Amino acid sequence: MIIGNGILANAVRPYDKEDVIYFASGVSNSLETNPSEFEREITLLESTIEKFPEKKLVYFSTCSIYDPTKTDSLYVAHKLNAEKIITQHCKNYVIFRVGNAVGRGGNPNTLINFLKNSILSEKTITIHSNARRILIGIDDIGLFTKHHIKDLNKETVNLTFPYQYSLSEILSQLEIHLGKKAVYENINEGSNYNIEFNPLTESFFAGISSEDYLKKIFSAYL
Repeated sequence: MIIGNGILANAVRPYDKEDVIYFASGVSNSLETNPSEFEREITLLESTIEKFPEKKLVYFSTCSIYDPTKTDSLYVAHKLNAEKIITQHCKNYVIFRVGNAVGRGGNPNTLINFLKNSILSEKTITIHSNARRILIGIDDIGLFTKHHIKDLNKETVNLTFPYQYSLSEILSQLEIHLGKKAVYENINEGSNYNIEFNPLTESFFAGISSEDYLKKIFSAYL
């Protein structure tokens, strides 16, 4: 059973199972500030848990909760609230904290879509030279759940390619892929954050270099 119609819902749709609820509906914009948007997702989440108490609930959270620059983010607070509700009220669940997801279309405010659109429109980009970002292709989210959902129970998994990219690494590969130079300026700001890469994800992505993974997701989705 899949709740949602966005890119996450579509990623797991080929692997839909009767005894699993993939909760992929709700706030997708990490810059959202409207309380009613968050309340709508929480209401739907609570009613889903109440209606299907025996099904395994799969919830897609975010690795942004580890980012010290986002401690005041309403989106991060909302995701933590949703995780708390699930851990307190679900008999069987998996919470996937997802890195920056890269897919076809989707929210223009996501990191890769923003950088791509800025390059194509020749908009000047400000690059925080100390920042690091984690990425995952949307289809890999679906494949990972297919392979591991059966064996996971009452667990929270950081689901991302196990490497922290600098923005210059991402931008350089985007320039090659788009055949167009970016207009940008570097400032000595930004931060990375400590994240524990799950052994299951490390095994899932074994043998793929960080550069090749960028090439793969850009070729697949951009």
